Amino acid sequence: MKKKSFALYIILFLMAASTFGQGFGSKELINASWKFNLGDIRFGEVEYLDHSKWRSVDLPHDWSVEQTASPKYASCTGYLPGGIGWYRKDLNIAADKKGSKVYIYFEGVYNNSEVYINGKWLGKRPNGYISFMYDLTPYVNFGGRNVVAVKVNHTEDADSRWYTGSGIYRDVYLVYANPVHINQWGVHYKADVQNGKATVTVNTNINNTEAQNCSVKVVQELFAPDGKKLEIANTTSDVSANGNKDVEQQLVVANPALWSLKSPNLYTLKTTIYKDDKIIDATQTRVGIRSLTYDPNKGFALNGEWMKVKGVCLHHDGGCLGAAVPREVWERRLKQLKEIGCNAIRLSHNPQATCVYDLCDELGLLVMDEAFDEWEYPKKKWLTGWNEGTPGYQGSYKFFYEWGKRDLADMIQRDRNHPSIIMWSIGNEVDYPNDPYSHPILNKESIGQPQEHGYRTDLPRAERIGDIAKELVTEVKKYDTSRPTTGAMAGAVMSNETTYPGTLDIVGYNYTEYRYKQDHATYPDRVIFGSETRHDFEAWKSVRDNEFIFGQFIWTGFDYLGESNAWPSRGFNSGMIDMSGNIKPRGYFRKSLWYTSPTVYIGTYKTDGKSNYLSTDAPAVWNYEKGETIRVVAYTNCKEVELKLNGKTVGARKAFDDKTGIVYWDIPYQPGTLEAVGYNNAKASATTKIQSSGTPYAIKVSIDKTTLKGEYALAHLFIQVVDKQGLPVVLADNEVTCQVEGPARLLGLESGSNDVNDNYRDNKQRCLNGKLLGYIQALSEGKVKIKVSSPLLQSAEVEIALVK
Repeated sequence: MKKKSFALYIILFLMAASTFGQGFGSKELINASWKFNLGDIRFGEVEYLDHSKWRSVDLPHDWSVEQTASPKYASCTGYLPGGIGWYRKDLNIAADKKGSKVYIYFEGVYNNSEVYINGKWLGKRPNGYISFMYDLTPYVNFGGRNVVAVKVNHTEDADSRWYTGSGIYRDVYLVYANPVHINQWGVHYKADVQNGKATVTVNTNINNTEAQNCSVKVVQELFAPDGKKLEIANTTSDVSANGNKDVEQQLVVANPALWSLKSPNLYTLKTTIYKDDKIIDATQTRVGIRSLTYDPNKGFALNGEWMKVKGVCLHHDGGCLGAAVPREVWERRLKQLKEIGCNAIRLSHNPQATCVYDLCDELGLLVMDEAFDEWEYPKKKWLTGWNEGTPGYQGSYKFFYEWGKRDLADMIQRDRNHPSIIMWSIGNEVDYPNDPYSHPILNKESIGQPQEHGYRTDLPRAERIGDIAKELVTEVKKYDTSRPTTGAMAGAVMSNETTYPGTLDIVGYNYTEYRYKQDHATYPDRVIFGSETRHDFEAWKSVRDNEFIFGQFIWTGFDYLGESNAWPSRGFNSGMIDMSGNIKPRGYFRKSLWYTSPTVYIGTYKTDGKSNYLSTDAPAVWNYEKGETIRVVAYTNCKEVELKLNGKTVGARKAFDDKTGIVYWDIPYQPGTLEAVGYNNAKASATTKIQSSGTPYAIKVSIDKTTLKGEYALAHLFIQVVDKQGLPVVLADNEVTCQVEGPARLLGLESGSNDVNDNYRDNKQRCLNGKLLGYIQALSEGKVKIKVSSPLLQSAEVEIALVK
């Protein structure tokens, strides 16, 4: 078959309650007031162990980011330690709950967790990124004291190539349910859209934990985005004792409002289970209807509209917050990515918190969901600097044989109801040559990336990759056939000698744009995209100018912890946005390439006037010595750009340069206001200004929310050093102190600096580029006053109201 195309018309369901994905029963968030001990405790699980003197913490909690960094730890995870930690919590399970099923649901624990209730072992989960659940019912003391204990063993703290965090770093819930209830992640779908209507087939899996057969009625109600009820279906079915039963039903949507990037329309599906005419379980599921089409010659289409995927790769940490990142932080981050023209994210290289998928559904962002960074053998983990020294070989490979398929299945079942997800990735760079697999082809060709050259007979043969891929793809398709499977290949040269690419539905290429045309000609049925790419203009033109390449995912959207260089590097700073949420110049360069509305940015740096160097990282600074020659670069999608200084033209109008993506002028520095004006068809379409500033004079603060609703709600505090005229002093590095009075706490002050020596968790921090970002978290009702001060500068205050 010469043409390989997916015409996938699908309708997807997700939990209406954000950041919670178990999908049955009634939930109770139990994040508050856990007891924590860093270090192993002999018999730490026993019921009557006195934990009253342990430290009190609220979840989500990451203990690694709280510790002091040291060069004795691994650079790959940001020079922060792991270790063993114990968590314990007293649970109040009322006497009137007796007769119900009681479960505990963990969104994520890093890693090697073991869970106990009243001293009884419930199970273990090695993978730190997978959500899981245990049945507490047999061991619950209804109306009496119950103690849940969790041991987290992250002693192999160099087990990843990037920062992972340690502890119960995502939400935890108690779930109460009737003995007959919807199974975990038990509502899913298949659907078909034809002739302007969607026929939706809903599958509901019922779990009967009782010792006798029963009969249930399953009712599905579908509501439009405006709340209007559209369709209802009901089915009566028998469920065997101690068994499960799939109930399949159909709903029809006439003229469906499609989920798209510009209009992420979401319906609501209400599923209700009746037994003996009484409601025994119910859940709500948001519904997104959209189609996916993949074609080896035309690329990718959403709802029949061919488009380029403009994506970025994202790790799961939040700078000073570590791995415990609140929903509000992700919401701001994802909106910033959309602000620079991004329409897709790759979750590198593991499942992330449910709230991230929920937000992508709501905001209209495409998602590449990814399961693994290594399979049966370990990759190199750098200990003294990225790609430096002697590597270590700890890793998740140790439990891949036992847990890999189950981890993958759980990822698919948990996440398959999100309309934002457009592909499943079974692995990232598992084919990296000589790390660990090898092949004779390496004696003949280079893969186009830095590598250990040549075939090594002491390493496993690359053909094994294809065998494993076949097993994993088969596992994916047990649970979802509506999306394609993919993998991010490190080197097509070696992988093309195996069955790996042919096993995948679509194939991702990491940093090997030079292979696009060659492999498209050699493998005409292969759908190709850039699963990981550089920031440069040429990498984008490889996508833009080749119809058959449907998109790219740039490394990375945000700076992240880990994969650090030599001490005292904190992390990897290739992001378009730094850890404090400031869009970098390279982010504005990307905006000029991706954004559809007119935009222009100007940055500056010193030059001798002879150099041909054009930077995509030029800061928006206009403070130099008078008369110095300064190169002013403009990043724009306008046809022409003009440069003005203090209202007078100093740079004649120039056309966009498609060779470099940059317009520039060399001018002598004079203080004042520098302005760039972008023109389309001789009409001014976009403008931007930067101004010379004076010395630091005062602190200016603002906050994104003056009212916080609910316990643990979070606000972003923006701190800026300004001069006497109120202009930002972009070169300021003053040390700032933040004091919080009232029922809230400061989670950290993030500068975006890459210096791991700084303490980003206390209330003092030095500004970077004149800015800081503070995270303020609500604890209870009341008023909160925040004062920000610095020696010799005027201080500033802001207030927040906290309500239920």
